[in-house]
Amino acid sequence: MRYDYSSIGFYTFDCLGWPFTAVPDGGGTNFIDELTLAVSGAAGTAAIAAAKMGLKVLAVGGVGPDLMGDWVFQRLKSFSVDTSAMQRLAGSRTSSSIVTTRVDGTRPALHMKGATGDFFVDDTLLKQVIDARVVHIGGIGLMDRMDKGRNAELMQAAKAHGATTTLDVFASSPADLPAVAQVLPHVDYFMPSIEEAGALTGLSGLADNAKHFIGLGVKACVFTLGADGAYYHDAEGRHFQIPAFDVKVKCTCGCGDAFNAGFAVGLVRGFDPETTVRFAQATSALNATGLGSQAGVTSFEHTMEFMTRTPTRVKA
Repeated sequence: MRYDYSSIGFYTFDCLGWPFTAVPDGGGTNFIDELTLAVSGAAGTAAIAAAKMGLKVLAVGGVGPDLMGDWVFQRLKSFSVDTSAMQRLAGSRTSSSIVTTRVDGTRPALHMKGATGDFFVDDTLLKQVIDARVVHIGGIGLMDRMDKGRNAELMQAAKAHGATTTLDVFASSPADLPAVAQVLPHVDYFMPSIEEAGALTGLSGLADNAKHFIGLGVKACVFTLGADGAYYHDAEGRHFQIPAFDVKVKCTCGCGDAFNAGFAVGLVRGFDPETTVRFAQATSALNATGLGSQAGVTSFEHTMEFMTRTPTRVKA
């Protein structure tokens, strides 16, 4: 395979500030301690975090011909991510967010939808995009053109090419389920947050949600649970929960997307399912220790050491 990881979908330019306390009255000003920029999104965060941990990564998505798009390209290239499959879309704008991060890690945001809805992987690009050991789509629900059947075609082609496939979403209601359901028969690991899973199905239980998606054709579900860790459930009935690591949270932006990158690293390195989920949890936890997506993730070795030495949270 030409790449270890092909990360397809939602790329966004983020400006983040910490700590956010309140919107000032009128035209007033509140002071903050930190301000930073990051490439985020379900595909963007995963691409950079995976590259930091040693994977050969292809970025696949769209940006506008604007300053934010310039910076997204620059940032991806600075981590040796291959940007040859990224598209500059005339008449579009780079998906961008202003993220105000509170001391507790929560992050109210303002988001401008943009080129994520406009890019398209055509037949001339498909062969390159699926030539990876792990092919990941992140952001179904925002990918307007790709969600109309092309994501399913892409994942079917990736499976036929011998790739392992992973999927994450940006979903908020059962109305998004048809776009997800058409892709699931070609997906090995479906990895939404439990809130996203429940928004799609209307169900609340971990096992119930997993069984619902497995019934739609996916081989395994891996739900991120925030402070409660992650839950794995596959079509053979194997299931387990891995607790979250005990860290001081600074910013939760991109934690689920960093989890996806860590999971891909585990797959590429041949880890067993429990170690893969635990490594993904470690990647997510490190992400939460810095401001902005991938900020706390530095290398494979650092993540392994963190996973080995850091205690997990104990439920009250």
